[in-house]
Amino acid sequence: MKLFDTSFIPKLYRIKQHKQTTVLDDVQEVILQQSKSILEKIKTGDRIGIAAGSRGIHQYDKMIQATVTAVKNAGGIPYIIPAMGSHGGATAEGQLEVLKSYGIEEKTVGAPILSSMETVVIAHTETGVPVYFDRNAYGMDGIILVNRIKPHTDFNSTIESGLIKQMVVGLGKQKGASAIHRRGIEGLKDVIPQSARIILRDRPILMGVAILENQDDRTTEIVVVPAEAFEEKEKQLLERARTYMPSFPVNEMDVLVLQEMGKNISGTGIDPNAVGRYLIRTVPDQKPDIYRIVCLDLTEESHGNAIGVGIADIITEKMAKKIDWTPTYINTITSGFLERGFMPIAAKNDREALDIALNCCNRYVTEENARLVLAKNTLHLKELIVSQALLDELQGREDIEVLGEVTLEWDADGHLKTLF
Repeated sequence: MKLFDTSFIPKLYRIKQHKQTTVLDDVQEVILQQSKSILEKIKTGDRIGIAAGSRGIHQYDKMIQATVTAVKNAGGIPYIIPAMGSHGGATAEGQLEVLKSYGIEEKTVGAPILSSMETVVIAHTETGVPVYFDRNAYGMDGIILVNRIKPHTDFNSTIESGLIKQMVVGLGKQKGASAIHRRGIEGLKDVIPQSARIILRDRPILMGVAILENQDDRTTEIVVVPAEAFEEKEKQLLERARTYMPSFPVNEMDVLVLQEMGKNISGTGIDPNAVGRYLIRTVPDQKPDIYRIVCLDLTEESHGNAIGVGIADIITEKMAKKIDWTPTYINTITSGFLERGFMPIAAKNDREALDIALNCCNRYVTEENARLVLAKNTLHLKELIVSQALLDELQGREDIEVLGEVTLEWDADGHLKTLF
């Protein structure tokens, strides 16, 4: 059945955004040098838990390996502890699989992995919220956090996603994550710092390896932070991280087409900070203003977890078949933001998805005025494809390089050949 009288694709051009970036290549040496003085307090034979999360962090396996080496150099016995809340389907096996997909296994990083969903309750916050903590981590002589500092996908505050969140939500496992998220934005903004202070008083937290990434998803800074400086230092690092965030060069689009989404791209699959759409009823949307979002595929690294799929308006049947609703629902329900798990329109192929989007923009979109952007995902925004109407606005900007005209190529089933 033909849905629309007209089917068009505007003239498209590949562009590249040029932003100043720095890259830190030798992450292992930085960790070894910065952690040496802090780890002097380790006694020979101390069991040290190293928290490893579920985010797609560049060189994360090397960072975990370096932390393992630093602990061994100090005389400690390192263990890797998954710190990812309800991710991996909220199972011990699932969390092992997530770490394996990032190259983190005993044979590669040099330390055994203790994966369990069992927790203990350390205490309760002043408002009565239980502070859950991984049972294996609870029994350690020392604990090290290793995580990226970045703006959170759900809220804005002085402490968002980083060492403190990994300590509270990551090591809190599914129960801890649920206890925080069921209290909504208040839980994220207020209860996480309150819980962190309790953990820092009660447990032997040694330090955190804070990671900052640039717009190209590459390591730009590593700062080893002693436990007593977590809160103050993380506030400073978060402000630096904001300046590194990838962004679109325009603030108004009719249609954004994402080649893929996934857990290795963002905790919500599609980063709300990039698209400006949060899908939380008490959180207003921000710029950019995008009327329709199309997502064509789910990354293999997501293991079927399509949390955030509801941020899109249209997906494809091919993508829909890849969704494993068990981890998707567990992760979505634990977060408390159910709208992010709602199923979008599923088009039969990429071409139909684009047709639907361009014809459902609440205005008369034509080949000449279409404000269309195609991107690999919300993490990689350096290279984009834009329509003629947007190119006219971007011409002459010093940070924009026009690489040439693009002709979309379709396979026999109506799917786009790889663009990025």
